[in-house]
Amino acid sequence: MENLVNIEYAQTGKATNVDDLGMREMQAMVYEQRNRQYLLVKAPPASGKSRAMMFVALDKLANQGVKKVIVAVPQQNIGRSFKDTPLKKFGFFEDWTIAPYWNLCLNAGSENSKKSIVREFLDHPSATKLVCTHATLLNALNGIDARKLDNVFFGIDEFHHGSADENNRLGTLIRRLLNQTSAHILAMTGSYFRGDAIPVMRPEDEVKFQPTINYNYYQQLNGYRWLKSLGIGYHFFQGNYLTAIPEVLDTHKKTLIHIPRPNSKTGAFMNKYDQVAEILKYIGEVVDHDFDNYLYKVKTPDGRILTIGDLVEDKAECRGALQSYLQRMNSRDSLDILIALGTAKEGFDWEWCEHCITVGIRSSLTEVVQIIGRCTRDCEGKTHAQFTNLIPCPDAVQDDVAMAVNDFLKAISASLLMEQVMAPRWNFKTKIDEPEPGDPKKLKKPKRVIEVKGLPELNDKTKAIVENDLDTLVATTLSDTNIQKAIIGEDMAEMITEVYIPKIIRDTYPDLNEEEVEAVRAHTVLTIATQGKQIIGPDDSGNKFIKMANKFINLDDLDINLISEINPFQRAYEVISKSLTPETLRTIQYVIEDKRTESITDEEAILLFKKYFPKWKEENPGKTEPLITDGDPTARRIAMAIERLRQIKRRKLSEQQ
Repeated sequence: MENLVNIEYAQTGKATNVDDLGMREMQAMVYEQRNRQYLLVKAPPASGKSRAMMFVALDKLANQGVKKVIVAVPQQNIGRSFKDTPLKKFGFFEDWTIAPYWNLCLNAGSENSKKSIVREFLDHPSATKLVCTHATLLNALNGIDARKLDNVFFGIDEFHHGSADENNRLGTLIRRLLNQTSAHILAMTGSYFRGDAIPVMRPEDEVKFQPTINYNYYQQLNGYRWLKSLGIGYHFFQGNYLTAIPEVLDTHKKTLIHIPRPNSKTGAFMNKYDQVAEILKYIGEVVDHDFDNYLYKVKTPDGRILTIGDLVEDKAECRGALQSYLQRMNSRDSLDILIALGTAKEGFDWEWCEHCITVGIRSSLTEVVQIIGRCTRDCEGKTHAQFTNLIPCPDAVQDDVAMAVNDFLKAISASLLMEQVMAPRWNFKTKIDEPEPGDPKKLKKPKRVIEVKGLPELNDKTKAIVENDLDTLVATTLSDTNIQKAIIGEDMAEMITEVYIPKIIRDTYPDLNEEEVEAVRAHTVLTIATQGKQIIGPDDSGNKFIKMANKFINLDDLDINLISEINPFQRAYEVISKSLTPETLRTIQYVIEDKRTESITDEEAILLFKKYFPKWKEENPGKTEPLITDGDPTARRIAMAIERLRQIKRRKLSEQQ
């Protein structure tokens, strides 16, 4: 297995150190903005979002005229993050306390009873804090008088569960709070992009939350004390994934295994309970059961006894016993391996976890982010975190090879997104301002800034997109089918940088003019092409270089026109190609090319005709134009482009007659 992503961190300790109020770096950033009515915080797992919400909520109650606080979480088990928490002993002015009656995540009552309690809370003269699930909140507030929600602070955890879609109930509630009440809102999420590519908020609503408070994965992981590196990689298999488990599972590492969904191709060959039994066999011999906590004791071939949990089990008493144990465990030796299916993702905390193995395709990028977050907690003794995706490899003899290729491309694009999220990012300027002589505040050179000749200037609108939405835009880009095909296909670089990416930007931000689209395009391409890259040098001549695709480029020669000619996914292609057999690679490329022949856009046709047709004629003297049956994929695309342009010309002539 070769990692597609390898990231090193500096172990600065900044992410976990606390200030005089007991706040970590991210929490202090949020608290500094506490007086704003609407706050949107994008921060990764384990950065302290729950406590940040407590700090802001308590200040809202004490100093900002807010009468009540409602915290909403997606699942009941996540509500434990908002249990009574001592804050005064660390320097804050008040502890977070909540009466058990008002903590509905600890309440075993029915949804109807919880709905009644929320409404009772809003009318209660002295009750100030309530915790419930998203579902309970939506049920309780459905049809309620909007005036009862005035001066209420809503803390919405895992905000990406909402969306701009009119059928999304959480999104509808947020719009109602924004437009019909004086409520305050703190929305928090570790993954602001959604798997379905629908925006979390509508533009007219999101502007009320600007500027966003961004605390990225790199800040978080770089600021840890113990964790030094993160690897994201693949292991390809054909047939039964269980045969690949021994190749990727190191039983000396604390490991979380997510088996495939039963209705997926990867998991349909055997029921989920038998899959767990087979994994246990690969690990060793089951020698004992802890029935009180629903744990297996498994003896490995080298004589070690491992403690293994099974969250795949559906029996309520078994699952409940194990979940209770997982919440109580307080040492590294409490658990060695955990096997899960749909749980142990969002909100699950196992700080000692070192390796996440996920079997099969996860179409939601949010789900991948959440899974990786399970192994990136910081703790003593853990220096490396690893995410491995076991991916079914397309086979030419499969009946559904096209579907297998599509799934394969989705998995690759998801891991590329993880690099965008978790690696340090360069900032780009048309010109780097020189520090003013004698001004000590400006003598320090800006960090991670690269000067790019010809880079368009940003106005206020495009600057806000680049500073706040670039992760989301890159996620949208990597979710695009044309981009996914380009990652491992034989596409021309300009097709990606000058056709596909600009189209995505126009569709995402329809109010941008062409100059603004070009400015955002340039920053998007630069971000993808340089993510995780380091400056090399200076050499003997004082030159510094950065590797982009398969080229080393002198920083002094970095030009936006040069960037447009580089395939930003070249490195991914090289890594994947090494991991696949030539036959498999050809199968994938054939399917991609076959799909492309079904359609070609006007923009693609124009680019192919202007840039690639002249090159083809130079290389093929005596020939007038390529044939659609040409053996060269580029030649076939040029032939398709010429035919497309002829169709456009015929249509225009017909319209003029």
